[in-house]
Amino acid sequence: MSSFTRVSEHDVRAYVEADIGAFHARRVKRLNSLDLNTLLRRKNPYLFRTKGIQTAQDLIKPMLDAHLSSQEEGLFGTFLEGLAIRVAEIAYGGRKSGIEGVDLEFDKDATRYIVAIKSGPNWGNASQVRRMRDDFSKATRIMRQGHPNLHVVAVNGCCYGRTGSRFDHGDYLKLSGQMFWQLISDDADFYIHIIEPMGHQARSKNQAFQRDYSGILNILTAKFIGQFCKPDGQIDWRRLVEFNSKSVSSS
Repeated sequence: MSSFTRVSEHDVRAYVEADIGAFHARRVKRLNSLDLNTLLRRKNPYLFRTKGIQTAQDLIKPMLDAHLSSQEEGLFGTFLEGLAIRVAEIAYGGRKSGIEGVDLEFDKDATRYIVAIKSGPNWGNASQVRRMRDDFSKATRIMRQGHPNLHVVAVNGCCYGRTGSRFDHGDYLKLSGQMFWQLISDDADFYIHIIEPMGHQARSKNQAFQRDYSGILNILTAKFIGQFCKPDGQIDWRRLVEFNSKSVSSS
């Protein structure tokens, strides 16, 4: 039996069923728009040479997989952000913020929460964290205009991962995984409950994606062989490195 409280299992399933298709569609679109030149220029040829790779597909497949992994992280982050906003909307009347650097606003226990939503806890470097802090400070000033006594709490909410013992950074809270979903849903087990709806249509969508993936892998491999392999079929590493790294001003 589900222990959903403010936000029901039906609410989560309805959101996932309505939006997960768009996530998969964006995956396929990014895959089909990828070209060989873009892929080769974004990866380190020295690394793959060090691994002793001998065949074109053994080179292209890990490049393609790494590229897709980074793309999917961003795409799914957008999906999770939307889910978090929907959950806070149902639980507390939350809303997507119109203030720069803030994704979500909601009121709870006489407190206005402003939230910057990230996928996981290791999302940025020191300068990006400073930018987030500046955005929180500006947002707080804006909200207190005309309401000087408004209690505002800034939160860096991370959809997965663990929050360490140092979650209070003074000017903002960093809440990850269970702590973040509990804040916006009022349910300590909410982070567990949402995993099942995520599997909606996963089998059929991923089967379709794998068909497209196999086709693109074959196309890119064939193009690579035509452009970067010698007549005897060996990879022409010199030509590949020149394509990847040679200065455009070089003769």
